Amino acid sequence: MASSSSSGLTFKLHPLVIVNISDHYIRVKSQSLPPQAAPNGADASSLPPAPPPCVFGCVIGVQRGRTVEIFNSFELLYDPSTHSLDRAFLEKKQELYKKVFPNFYILGWYSTGSDAQESDMVIHKALMDINESPVYVLLNPSINPAQKDLPITIYESELHVIDGIPQLIFVRSSYTIETVEAERISVDHVAHLKPSDGGSAATQLAAHLTGIHSAIKMLNSRIRVLHHYLLAMQKGDIPCENSLLRQVSSLLRRLPAIESEKFQDDFLMEYNDTLLITYLAMFTNCTSTMNELVDKFNTAYDRHSRRGGRTAFI
Repeated sequence: MASSSSSGLTFKLHPLVIVNISDHYIRVKSQSLPPQAAPNGADASSLPPAPPPCVFGCVIGVQRGRTVEIFNSFELLYDPSTHSLDRAFLEKKQELYKKVFPNFYILGWYSTGSDAQESDMVIHKALMDINESPVYVLLNPSINPAQKDLPITIYESELHVIDGIPQLIFVRSSYTIETVEAERISVDHVAHLKPSDGGSAATQLAAHLTGIHSAIKMLNSRIRVLHHYLLAMQKGDIPCENSLLRQVSSLLRRLPAIESEKFQDDFLMEYNDTLLITYLAMFTNCTSTMNELVDKFNTAYDRHSRRGGRTAFI
């Protein structure tokens, strides 16, 4: 396989594609790898690990001149016995995505693995009737803590003459991560809420609130120390220090900033928004409980009506 591409294309990859491929792989892995039972009472840890699954899908986006921008992706059905994709399913998904994203086209396909294999070229060639030069996005699911780069590789196919025979081979292409405002907000939200130590989001929230409480408690204790120090200076118990008084005066000048009318308006607006969200959540829970009660009542009424030969009207 050649070291790098010579096509001159510029690839831009959106985070949504990486998230979709990773989600696809995790779901297939969790569903296809049940716990292995050791034969004849042998130790299960001595069994060889099962091979990781391989998932397949298409990547869609737009190409403007020499710039290829990959926006999204969708899953494909793969038949391991024939090493082929479900063509009918692919065409159906392409038709559906065309209705939602009329400007997006199939740019290529994706899979998982440590490196591009010769068998991948079979699928690559099968998609050339849709895109004459498809791209191949490969996600490496193996975790390497020392690796700083994303485990994503983009391949192009080029025709090379090997031993006098023209052959298509995969060549690596460089890419950059491109994000829109919605993606930046989503990635930042997930990065801050996802538990990094295996704990739940509620556990992290409790730890965050505990940290804020400790910080406020420490601030209060330091303000008390400063207040007692100023009182002692005012009584003449300790000598007056002008440098310290200037620093205290500078701190006190900042207080009107949080007592201004604009601050109060912004604070009240955010407080009202929080209360509104809380009320909406309460209404949603009440509505859900009411719906469950109505369903139970309808079920009981229907049974009673059938026993009495009448028809339920609720």
